[in-house]
Amino acid sequence: MAENVRVAVRVRPFNDREKQRKASLIIDMRGNSTYIKNPEDMGAEPRSFAFDYSYWSHDEFKESANGYLEPTGGRYADQRKVFNDLGQGVLDNAWKGYNCSLFAYGQTGSGKSYSMVGYGSNKGIVPIFCEELFKGVEAKKATAGENEEYQVTLSMLEIYNEQVRDLLNPKSIAQKGGLKVRQHPSKGFYVESLVSCPVSSYNDIENKISEGTRNRTVAATNMNATSSRAHTIVAITFVQKTPNETGQSMTRTSVVNLVDLAGSERAESTGATGDRLKEGSAINQSLSTLGNVISALADLSMGKKKTVVPYRDSVLTKLLQNALGGNSKTIMIAALSPADINFDETLSTLRFADRAKAIKTTATVNESPTDKLIRELREENARLMELLKTGGITLEQLSANAGAGGQNPNQDSSEEIEEMKKAMEEELRKNQEEIENMKKTWQERLAEQENENKSNVDAELKKQEEKKVIPHFWNLHEDPALTAMIVHFTREGTSKIGNKNASPAPEITISGLSIQKQHGVVTNKGGVVKIKAIDGKILVNGAKITKETDLHHNDRVLFGPNHLYVFHHPQDEAKNFKEGKVTETPTYDTAQEEIAKKAGFMDKAGKSEEDLILQEDVIQMLPMVNEADAMSAELDKKVKFELALVSPQARGLKGGKTEVMVKMRNLENGNEWLWDRNKFINRKFLMQEMYQNYVEGADDWDVPKEKDPFWEDADVEVLIGTVHVHLMSLSHKLDIEETLTVTNYQGKENGHIEIEVMPCTPKGESLGEDDFLDDPKELVGKELNFKFKINFGRGLPSNMRQSCCKFKFYLDNQYTSTAYGDGMNPEYKFEKLFKFPKCSQEFVDYLMESVAVIEVWGKQKDTSSKGGATLGSDTKQLMAREKSNLGDNKQTPVKKKGGNKAADSNKDNGVIIPVPPPPAEKKQNDQQVNAYKKQADDADRRAKAAEQRAASSESQVSDIRSLLTQKKRGGADTITIAELEAMLGGGGGRSTTSTAQKEHMGDQASKACTIQ
Repeated sequence: MAENVRVAVRVRPFNDREKQRKASLIIDMRGNSTYIKNPEDMGAEPRSFAFDYSYWSHDEFKESANGYLEPTGGRYADQRKVFNDLGQGVLDNAWKGYNCSLFAYGQTGSGKSYSMVGYGSNKGIVPIFCEELFKGVEAKKATAGENEEYQVTLSMLEIYNEQVRDLLNPKSIAQKGGLKVRQHPSKGFYVESLVSCPVSSYNDIENKISEGTRNRTVAATNMNATSSRAHTIVAITFVQKTPNETGQSMTRTSVVNLVDLAGSERAESTGATGDRLKEGSAINQSLSTLGNVISALADLSMGKKKTVVPYRDSVLTKLLQNALGGNSKTIMIAALSPADINFDETLSTLRFADRAKAIKTTATVNESPTDKLIRELREENARLMELLKTGGITLEQLSANAGAGGQNPNQDSSEEIEEMKKAMEEELRKNQEEIENMKKTWQERLAEQENENKSNVDAELKKQEEKKVIPHFWNLHEDPALTAMIVHFTREGTSKIGNKNASPAPEITISGLSIQKQHGVVTNKGGVVKIKAIDGKILVNGAKITKETDLHHNDRVLFGPNHLYVFHHPQDEAKNFKEGKVTETPTYDTAQEEIAKKAGFMDKAGKSEEDLILQEDVIQMLPMVNEADAMSAELDKKVKFELALVSPQARGLKGGKTEVMVKMRNLENGNEWLWDRNKFINRKFLMQEMYQNYVEGADDWDVPKEKDPFWEDADVEVLIGTVHVHLMSLSHKLDIEETLTVTNYQGKENGHIEIEVMPCTPKGESLGEDDFLDDPKELVGKELNFKFKINFGRGLPSNMRQSCCKFKFYLDNQYTSTAYGDGMNPEYKFEKLFKFPKCSQEFVDYLMESVAVIEVWGKQKDTSSKGGATLGSDTKQLMAREKSNLGDNKQTPVKKKGGNKAADSNKDNGVIIPVPPPPAEKKQNDQQVNAYKKQADDADRRAKAAEQRAASSESQVSDIRSLLTQKKRGGADTITIAELEAMLGGGGGRSTTSTAQKEHMGDQASKACTIQ
């Protein structure tokens, strides 16, 4: 009988990041219902969702002496309760012979792994299930007869980038293209050559899962893969062989799939709008298809008969076809973040889970056809006997019916019984033979596995003992489950660090991105450990080392762009403990924060919430940019990536948040493109795919440039810069004639454009002299018509082949664009007539207080190389040459330092202060810090000067307005130069500007106006 997928949701406590940002709680649970509030309207009615279980694990708990989190109130759902509700049902159904599937779904960091695996004393569903399964097996074995057998096997696979990797077979992990997925006519999809290991205890399972996780960590490092994008499936096959009442062997098989899905946010949040390669990455395919499959299955369950379920569209959905729509009892647990900063992702997870609960599956007991037939006959006999007892049919009637057919039922029964006896004896003999053969095979497999396990266990025990006394490195990973899975010992003497291609093989082999053959060397003399870089880049505690450096307990060491380790020194640790020194164990996040801080980004102390969000984005993006840079160097793509923080004003906005963006620069011709965060992340995963193929030795790893994530077409528009045109003069019906500076996101001048705004009649004719308005309020309710002209550009960057200007005026939803002009000095010759038949107060306020932002966009010259020094150079040489030319002060922009409101609103068109990268030495560090402070002070002085100019301008505009009124009332139609000079303080024709204009533009404010 079909039954619905059971769905549970669970909310976790706030994490450290959410506490630092003082996040608000947006989730509530009452009974089986879950409620979510919109953080933008906390007073509104929350949205509600109903599930089979809603687990509140946010608060009302304490940590016991053994580390277990136990409830202190009635709401808290601990690990045992979750298992009793969900895991126990899986266990019971496994004993009955049903296939079972348990999914964990949710964004990265939402608590999926805690519910599935747990940590320490807080064991999750998987370990408790395995423990209870073997407890039951042992109990059965204690009273088992001769023909009873209980077999448990385990397999573990990972799906990454639409490729299947067997995590229990390291040799297959490096197999090009991964393992093949085949289809069996009756059993469905399966993975070819997947290793299934016999296990005889929970310890065996724990060791195998640890082995698989370790292999997964090594593979992710070697391939430069992102673990949060991978799906992991642990499959436990439980086979019971027991004789029935008649002594016939019954085989009952249950396959339990424990599925940890990739972070759900990746399917939606990384779409790069407008990117030609948006759909190019296979990395999103599995989760996207899973959503489509669940939607299709939900439609089918609601009676939509013509719906096609797209199982074949991804590897994940192929392998989970039975779990989702076939022979399985399925449970889904969706993990939720409680914080307002994750509202969109949490709401998406709730909608996904709500859709999944409509799916129906039909599970059947898995038995061999003969046993199933016997069971069905027994059930039929029982039904007939029940009919006989209740008078539904009598033996006499049955005999009469048989006799009417001219048959002797007694004779036939005797012959049938004799025949059946012979057949059953033959069948029992064959079954017994098969059982003996299978039993022998199982025992042999188990013995071999136990021998293999013994050697692995012995090696693991030896490693654990050595870790207590020998200094070593252990890995840090963004996925906590993959942290401390790789250990490298620094034994007494000298240990070379290098990749697998080094000869002779180094003592510490680290394979992966940008690891050199002779990367570095570690020396251990009497417990004093030192490290030195040779051909590779090494950071210790966030700072690049250029000479031999001492290592101490819990030091953070980064090899290349992304191989992050912690140094563990047992003797140092014991000494610190004896002296009462407490050193916190580093985490991946704290190590990355340290690297970002040494790169010039400031501390969290005294930061606003917006600044903290920006800093977190920087910490997340910085290692990704470094990885992209390293991949470009190894694949010789001749591009370099840099982090850029772009203020809203530099993006043509009046307000908003500073965005983290990435600049890609062609090292041969100097062309640059600025990518938003989502586009870069999408491209980076495509880069990882290419790098993975390169590492695997694929002949076709390089692709045509149209599909190359490192290539951008010169025809792709780039933002040259913006200009702000203040419109206050228009509210007085005065002409505006401007030659404005085009500035980019760094505040760098990229040329000028000339614009004109001319009030006119509805037909575009000039206004009379008396149409001047002394007070803009007079414009309310009246008409306003004006011509907006963009005449030309001058001095644009020399690599620009064409350019155009785009802007939105007032309530426009679409951009108005000029035609393209050619070269550095384009002629736009743009003119548009705007008509406002009746001006509203809002429109007049817009003219008085706002600016028209003109964005200048360009297409770069399509030159493959500048030639000269760059010709024939590879990417590493180009990067090295650039570094030597520019020094180590290559700057990364960061938002201007805080201060008062006026100084903090980026008056200078979104100017941002450059910050130096990590210094090599203390002396250099001091020099760079001083340089940074000087730059910050200069920017602050510019801002204060802009404020002073704005204050002066306000007074000047007021004086001019009064003079105009006096002249008009006195019948005069001219103003003398002397009068203007007197008001402008002898400025020699300096342009007049308003305070509001200075606030928006600083030195770029209007430079002239003409009185009509």
